[in-house]
Amino acid sequence: MRSNYCGELDESFEGKDVILCGWVHRRRDHGGVIFLDVRDREGITQVVYDPDTVESFAIAEGVRNEFVIQVKGRVRLRPDGTINPDMATGKIEVLGKELVVLNAAETPPIQLDEHGSVGEEIRLRYRYIDLRRPEMIERLRFRSKVTNTVRNFLDDHGFLDIETPLLTKATPEGARDYLVPSRTHPGSFFALPQSPQLFKQILMAAGMDRYYQIAKCFRDEDLRADRQPEFTQIDVETSFMDEEQIMAVMEAMIQHVFKTHLDVELGKFPVITHAEAIRHYGVDKPDLRIDMELVDIAELMQAVEFKVFSAPAKDPDSRVVALRVPGGGSLSRKLIDGYTDFVAIYGARGLAWIKVNDIDAGVEGLQSPIVKFMSADVISALMQKLNAESGDIIFFGADKAKVVNEAMGALRIKVAEDLGQVKPGWAPLWVIDFPMFERASDGSLTSLHHPFTAPACDAEALAKDSVNALSRAYDLVLNGTELGGGSIRINKSAMQQAVFRVLGIGPDEAQEKFGFLLGALSYGCPPHGGIAFGLDRLIMLMTGAASIREVIAFPKTQSAACPLTDAPSPVSNAQLRELNIRLREPPQQS
Repeated sequence: MRSNYCGELDESFEGKDVILCGWVHRRRDHGGVIFLDVRDREGITQVVYDPDTVESFAIAEGVRNEFVIQVKGRVRLRPDGTINPDMATGKIEVLGKELVVLNAAETPPIQLDEHGSVGEEIRLRYRYIDLRRPEMIERLRFRSKVTNTVRNFLDDHGFLDIETPLLTKATPEGARDYLVPSRTHPGSFFALPQSPQLFKQILMAAGMDRYYQIAKCFRDEDLRADRQPEFTQIDVETSFMDEEQIMAVMEAMIQHVFKTHLDVELGKFPVITHAEAIRHYGVDKPDLRIDMELVDIAELMQAVEFKVFSAPAKDPDSRVVALRVPGGGSLSRKLIDGYTDFVAIYGARGLAWIKVNDIDAGVEGLQSPIVKFMSADVISALMQKLNAESGDIIFFGADKAKVVNEAMGALRIKVAEDLGQVKPGWAPLWVIDFPMFERASDGSLTSLHHPFTAPACDAEALAKDSVNALSRAYDLVLNGTELGGGSIRINKSAMQQAVFRVLGIGPDEAQEKFGFLLGALSYGCPPHGGIAFGLDRLIMLMTGAASIREVIAFPKTQSAACPLTDAPSPVSNAQLRELNIRLREPPQQS
């Protein structure tokens, strides 16, 4: 039906007859000459109809935005003074000879030829119209190209693309599973995979050696800008490689993707330990585009009169830190109060601060309600330790270590964004040496990554000091976003059982939930490890989109609903009976 895409046309087509198919992006009537901007996946071309083509001109008078049309005409150069430098096809136009309306359109709820803001609910309800926007088409095109580049890279490095099941067994991976009732096994349920973790480990036990998959995964969890109930991973697993070798191959892949699609040389990725990340930045996914760091000052604060500082300084489970903000002395009291409210979100009970008006004036050059609680010697040592300068502001965090890390780590990012101190560009890094476990709210230990991650110690040392055990895990962080997480896996049944014991999973429960994995580990499973990258997050970062919903064709809303299809939705009683399910009435709202 077409000879060319709209976006393909340029001066080299002058004098050639073309057939275009697409949507009417905009219609303009200029004194008896009708201009149609025709849009398809590849771009927009201006088509001109004049009254000489009587039949087509009459049709052009009746078309409106989003009509689907077929155009036959001849390419010509635009007259002087009418070239549009903002259009890729702005130097040419098509003189229309024939026009066929393939499908009329009602007035769309989203105007694609205007830059007005439309609510996300409307955009997702009419996603088939929203996806026609050039920026959405370009993002999905970019995603397709990146995915193809990843596939080609992994194919070239000996990885096999192998599919794993979507109907599987529920396993503990840190979030709730989506459950699927089985009609043929009444009372039993499949689970949609949170990741292909166990299957890819079994593939290693089977001798596949190198596996990858662009995998759909599902997690029933609360959503954020970078979370969706269903998402896509670049999933990788390999045998007979240690963490340094796996990281090297994956680093090369990400470098190749950025060079191919953004013409960006990322360079060598720095490597820091989890402990270093927490100490300097408060988070395990630091944004290295921000120069500011947290500085421990507990040693200086143990003897001050200010108990807000001295008490945590003496508590081994607490932390006292300072964050020097260069040039932050210009912040107003209103903004500082706003930061106090901001850190409260993370459990902080306040936010102390000192403005350094004149560093050479000593205590007299400082402005703060807390200076009076510190001796001149302590203040002098503090300023020296922080390398404070005139015009700075210093923020303080003092509380339990978890609260301080989360609150001050988030504050570091927010202040840098507000003051324009986030450097442009890309700052990738590897974070290694994660703890094996973390404390749950009830005091029990849970896996920081997942229970199949190999510890950096033997089983005896793991049992003796589980709290301080480190794992052989590694995360790839880019501009403060966790892009991928991986680890060397446990490949021996005895070690896997030892980890289960630390997690309170006894032999019977382990056999019930993971018997198939333990069996695979018992029959000659090789050393292996892998990683999974969030494809949605990668594309979001590379395109500068505000959230992963902007790079997914059909995303869910913040409440995990699909306005387009009105899912999730009730099912009939007949379907429920087939599945042997009876619904319990939800409690009445009082």
